[in-house]
Formats: sequence, C-alpha cells, structure tokens
Amino acid sequence: MRNIAAFGSLLLLSTALIAPAALAQTVDAAPEPAAEVPPVEPVEEEIEISGPGAPAAAADIVVVGRNIPNAIRRTPEVISVLSTADIARTGEGDIAGALKRITGLSVVGGRFVYVRGLGERYSLALLNGSPLPSPEPLRRVVPLDIFPTDVIASSVVQKSYSVNYPGEFGGGVVNLTTKSMPDEAFLTIGGSLGFDTETTGELGYTYYGGDTDWTGFDDGTRDIPAGLAAAMDSGNLIVIGPNFSEEQVKGFTASLVNAPTTLIQRNNDIPINGSLNVSAGKSWDIGSSRFGVIAAAGWDNKWQTKGGLQQLAGGIAIGDDGSEILKPDQDFRFLSTENRIVVNGLLGLGLEFGEHALRWTNLYIRDTIKEARIQTGTDQINVGDDLLNIGNTAWFERQLIDTQLVGEFDWDPVSLDIRGTYANSQRESPYERTISYRFNNVANDFVNDLRSNGEYARIAFSDLSDNVYSGSADLAYELPTTRAITASAGLSYFKNDRSAERREFRYTPLDALPFLVTQQRPDYLLSDYNVHTWDIVLTDVSSAAGVAAYEADLEVFGAYAQVEAELVPTLRLQAGVRFEDGKQSVTPIDLFGLGGANVVPTEVENSYWLPAATLTWNFAEDMQFRLHASKTIARPQFRELAPQQYLDTETDRTFFGNQFLTDSELFNAEARYEYYFGPDQRVSLAGFYKKIDRPIEAVAFEQGGTFFTTFANAPEATLVGGEIEVQKYVPLDMVSSSDFFAARRLVLIGNYTFTDSDIKVGPNDTTIPIGSGGMPVQATNLFADGSRLTGQSRHLANLQIGLENQDRLSQQTLMLTYASRRVTNRGPSGQPDLIEEPGFRLDFVAREGIRLLGADMELKFEARNLLGENYEEYQTLNGSRIDTNSYDLGRVFSLGLGMTF
Repeated sequence: MRNIAAFGSLLLLSTALIAPAALAQTVDAAPEPAAEVPPVEPVEEEIEISGPGAPAAAADIVVVGRNIPNAIRRTPEVISVLSTADIARTGEGDIAGALKRITGLSVVGGRFVYVRGLGERYSLALLNGSPLPSPEPLRRVVPLDIFPTDVIASSVVQKSYSVNYPGEFGGGVVNLTTKSMPDEAFLTIGGSLGFDTETTGELGYTYYGGDTDWTGFDDGTRDIPAGLAAAMDSGNLIVIGPNFSEEQVKGFTASLVNAPTTLIQRNNDIPINGSLNVSAGKSWDIGSSRFGVIAAAGWDNKWQTKGGLQQLAGGIAIGDDGSEILKPDQDFRFLSTENRIVVNGLLGLGLEFGEHALRWTNLYIRDTIKEARIQTGTDQINVGDDLLNIGNTAWFERQLIDTQLVGEFDWDPVSLDIRGTYANSQRESPYERTISYRFNNVANDFVNDLRSNGEYARIAFSDLSDNVYSGSADLAYELPTTRAITASAGLSYFKNDRSAERREFRYTPLDALPFLVTQQRPDYLLSDYNVHTWDIVLTDVSSAAGVAAYEADLEVFGAYAQVEAELVPTLRLQAGVRFEDGKQSVTPIDLFGLGGANVVPTEVENSYWLPAATLTWNFAEDMQFRLHASKTIARPQFRELAPQQYLDTETDRTFFGNQFLTDSELFNAEARYEYYFGPDQRVSLAGFYKKIDRPIEAVAFEQGGTFFTTFANAPEATLVGGEIEVQKYVPLDMVSSSDFFAARRLVLIGNYTFTDSDIKVGPNDTTIPIGSGGMPVQATNLFADGSRLTGQSRHLANLQIGLENQDRLSQQTLMLTYASRRVTNRGPSGQPDLIEEPGFRLDFVAREGIRLLGADMELKFEARNLLGENYEEYQTLNGSRIDTNSYDLGRVFSLGLGMTF
C-alpha cells in the first residue's frame, strides 16, 4: 500500500502543477482588438488515424462557437491516442510495450493487451480499422508485440463501445494505423545493440538447428521427410501394423534430422541483441492529386535466458501443525534460452484527390522463436524421488501477411468509407523435441531406456493456418439543420477460417535397450545406427491427447445505424444500435477413425441487438462530462473450443479446449469528467461498471502428473472501477534563462486505474466442464463466489517524468509501470488460485538528435527493468508456497543510432 500511496502522491503533485496554467485561462474571453497581434497557440500534432466509420465522424466538432482540435476531446467516445511522438517517447520496439503506458491497460507476457484488467479475449485488435487473424493457436486476439513501432503512425484505444465497431467489444478496441502518405521524401536507416544482465555473456543453452536460423527462416533442416509426410497425410495411425511395416516405420524414424535438432549445448557467452531497420517514403503531386509511397523493413534479434522454478502441487496436504498446506509433487529447476528473430516489411500506397483518399497497405511480419531448455528435478506423481533431467528444443514460426484497401470519400454533406482486407497468418512448429533421462543410483548416471516412467523421447509437428476476409461500408450524412446532426449507417462482413493439425510421436524400442545404450547422450541414443540396430521406431500418440486436427470457422454479418446530434449548444448525443449475426463452428477431425466424445463438432450460432449511447455535456470551454451505456458480446476463441492438446511455451502450460463453451454477454456503463487546460494537456476522472453473463475463465486441472489449463463459463461476473489521468507540460524557462532551460519543458504524465471484479456463483448455478460428457455440473465445483476474474489486476499505474527540448530532438524520460497481483488460473482440485505478480517496472529512455555528415541522426539509449523485477506465478496456502512458474528477469540496456536523409 505504501507503493500505491507514493504513486498517488506523484499524481497529486502533477495535478498541483496544473493550477497556475489553469488560473491563467478565461472562459469565453472577449475578442481582442484588431490592432493587437493574437497570441500564437502551440500547434497540435496532426495524428493519422484510419478506423471504421465514415470520415465525418472524425471531423472537428464545433461546440459553443469554438473549434476543438484535440482528437481525444472531439470524439464522442472515450479514447486514448498514442501518436507517433508518444510512441517514440516510450522508446519501445513494439506497439505492445508502448500501449502499456495508456490508462487502464496492462500487457501480459509482453504481448497481449488487457483493458482495465479484463483478459485478452475482451480486447479487439484492428489494423487500419480492419480485423486481423492471430498467429497464436491458443487465442484469436493478435499478440501486439509482433508490430514494430516503426510501421505504426498511431494507436487508438477506445474503451466505450460505438456501434460502428464489431460487437466483440468487452473491454475495448485497439486500432493501429500504419503510416501511409509521407509529408516529404525521406530515407531512414537505423540499428541498435543491447545486452541483458541475465543473458548477454552469461550461461545459456542452445542447439544448432540450421545454417540460416539467425534470419528467422529455416533452411530446410526442419522439413518433414517426404516419406513421413506422406504417411501423415494418409490419415492412418503411424504404428507397425496393417498400414505400415516395421521397416517402413524404422525408415520414417531414421529419416528425421537428429543431432542438429536434438543436442542441447552449453553456451557460456550468449550473444548481444541487435536490430536493423530501414524506411523510406516519397510523395508526388499529380495535378490536383497527391500520390505517396512508404516502405519499411526491419530485422530484430534478441536473446533471453530464464532460470527459475516450476512446481506442481498434486493436492492439499496436512502440515506438522495440522493446517492445510501445499507441497510440490513436481519440483523442477529450469534454465531456458530463447532466440527471437522478428522480420517485418511494410509497403503502403496512398492517393489523395480533393477531399477523398485511397490507401493500400501491405504488411508482412515473421516472428520466430528458437528455444533450448533443460529442467532438472523430481516428479513424485510418476517417478518418485529419482532425479529427472528433461531437455526441450523447439522452433516456432509465426507469420502474418495482410493486404488492405481503404477508400475514404467526402462529398459534403455525404461521406463514404469502404474497407476490404485479406489476411493470412500461420504458425508452424516443426521438430518440437522432448527427451527425459532418469537418474540411476546403481550406474550413478542418468539413463533413458525410452520406455520406463520418466525415460522417454518425443517429437511433435504442428501447423496452423488462419484466413480472414472482411469488408465494410459506412455512409454518413450531415443533415441541413441548425444544430449539427450526422446520421450514419453501415454494413460489414467478416469470415475467419482456420485449419490446425498437431502430430506427436514417441520413440519406442521394440525390445529392451542394452544398458550402455541407455546412458548415451540424446543424439547418439536416437541415431540412425541405434534405430536400425536396436529397432527403435516412432509410435504415433497424437490421438492420446484429444484430436490431432480440427477445422474452425467464424462468420459474422453486421449492420448498424447511429445518429450524432448536438441537442443544445453544449450537449451532444451519439446513439445507435448494431445487429450482428454470428455463426461459429469447430469441427474435430478424426484422422484415425477412433471416434469418441472428442470428435463431436461444436456450433455456436446467435444473433444480437447491441445498443450504445454516449451523452457529452460541454459545460465549459475546456471541460466536458460524458455518460455512456452499451451492450456487447465476447465469443469463445477457436482454441478454447477445440479438444486438442497444446503446449504454450510462454506459460509452460498444456492447454486443452472445451467444446461446450458459450458466448458471453456484457452490459457496460461509464461516467467521465475531462478537463483540457492546454494543447495536449488534460485531467480526466472516470468510473465504470460491467456486468458479464457467462464469462469464460481459465481453469487448471492435473491429470497423470501433467498440469493442464482448460476453460469454462462462470455463471456471472461484475466489474467496477475508476481511473484518473493527468498530462501536464511545465516550461522550464522560469527556472533559468540559460539556453539549456529556455527551450526545454518538463513532461508529467500519470494515470492510475482501480478495478475490482467478482464472480457470482449461486448454489443452483451450473457449468459444463470438459470430462462431463456435456452434462452440467454445479458451478461451485470450479468457481468460488466472490473470486476475481482471471487476468484482472486491482491496481494499474503508469508515471512518465521527462525533459524534452521544444526546438530540436532531445528527450529524457523516466517511466514507472505498476500492476498488482492477478489470477492466471483457477486452482485445480480445490487448490488456491494461481497468482501472477507483475509488480513495478522502471524504464529510462533518452533520445538525442544530432546532425552529422549532412544527415539528421538520432541517438537512443534505453534502460529497461531497472528495479530488476522478476516474474512470479505461484500458489499460497497457510504460509506454504508453490512456484508454478517463477524466473529471473534481467535489466536490459541498448544503444541505437538512426540516420535520416
């Protein structure tokens, strides 16, 4: 609480600094005499925003006879905007990192945006107003860390619903706008080097892989051998039997690339981080029209080593004092090293003619993770006290290709907005290897006979492909009335189809291996010689964990109508309703004809009327008050419905879908006071409330020594909270008349969000979990009344304190971020919930512009996680603690240089 109080004191200090500027302003000041020179107002940065809805909706609104240029103030809805300058000030390399500075937003795992503590399923991500597919098999939401900040012109976060957006709007929408029309020709080349105190130059684990791994592209090393690929495509279970002979299966086994993908090696000097980027743009005047091209490309290579604890409590035990405690039935120390390579490219073409604009955007992002991991510890559930040594190697390829065409037309008083997009995302994970050795006391060595408990070798191949087709048209008409009234309507179509397959094999010897063979290192143990000499074969175990493949489809038709009207000179209303018809299906594919409950298809088909209204009272020239109410929905994600096992490497948790999930429905309400006391300076206070029927929650369970996460609908949940935001600039020429202070100002940006949620569970409430055969069970078996929603932090806070030169590029910014504890999973078998503790994060970014050799250069220094905050996920009970996934995080420092010609 002392930490929160300290943060509150800083907010109060920044609020106090507003007073002198506020007192200097007058409301409805009389016009100055013509002979006097009018004061020069600071020019607001023109922010490039492309989102759904006709262009008129984003035009300046005249209230009380005054123009309101601020993008946040003029919109009818509650939004936060990160401009190009805001993004640059944070120094973040991806947009997910920059977004965590926005009021009420937290970023989980560095990738997924949570709005006001709600899970990522309640957040909608758009690119230029159009939907995107996700390259993550577990989520439909897009991991925003794959978007480099270099290609983003602005990011708008809208927290109150308007009917021009899709109905899946639980907490908010994040709309990213890519850069399009350059104001002038430019060429920028940049790069950076960085190091992590826990990783760079320290001990880590690596494996060879292929020659081109450093590029993020495999050189063919991990291609599935042709014979094995044909066998997998045959639809038959790959085991020795009527379909495949022993020699065939041994041939498949020996054909796999062995040592380069199997052998984990110690590396006592993990390399530094590095990145390169280039962007260019030019515009041409063609008669009265303007044509522009912008292109960007980037490569980023980062290393991260994690070392810590991974424990699992098999149940609740009784301590020495008779109290209930948790004891680890699995207790592992681990060390893993990830090499992450991101390659991106952007090509944008823009045409402006008259009041109209066309935008064609093409985006390519490839995000690859190469990981080597070793775990050492005990597994009381399966093995007992014997020590295990488990090695994992993996290669995860995520790729996004997106092409969009946007037309924005304005024939005053009619405007038309047309959008169309096609996007494809893929996730491939070839050669996921796991090999486990067990300590043998007689031999005083680790052994692996490939058949005993704790002694095995597995390999898996997974492939996912997602397609999105979408189109929308929005029409607006400004009525010829005394009061400003705009009527708008629109139609939209969205189709998302997915195919996913995961095949897993276990190496199995047909006879017992000689003891000396069991002591061999992994690449020798699985060598071609041993395969043929000791008859080691692949055994297809894909069907042991649900289905091996599934197809999924979501099709949504939407239509809306809304009106925005100035009721009286100080009162504005936006009200509308959206009709949405959605059909979602997940069809498990029974590749081997084994049948069972897991191959039952799922269909969720519903139609909704979703109203929304926002009333804005501009009761003073620089103040306004908003009231908002709406209804929205949240649909289950494909992976949450698919009965297929999936290992999430970020959480080191195995997920399994629940085909009995249903849609969630939300009622949203918000009240907000806003005070704008200068260009880009403001104070806002807000309170909000949400009621969620049938929220989808992550639920943990243990089976056969494996810790699983699945999903279930809780009966009901409510969420209530408030937030405060302050943004203030203080000129420093009052401190001193020296050149250093004269051109500089102090930047103070702070925000704090309090959110409290409660799951409501009554004695007669039911839910349908997996394993129930589709039959309802008492919800109290999974949920406790009064529990918080998963992923929801009660306290979120951000503070930025910086200096910046108003005449040239020179910024020094200190950024403090805080997120309080949040639940990641409901505890298994009556155990306490799993808790994540993000804590405080302190970053520093300095940017300095210089001119050298005829080019403008930017030097950037970044220092991240200065407080050395570690990652902790754990369970506690009566003083006992289980660290389900806790590891050290290093301090990260980088130095970059960019040149613009």
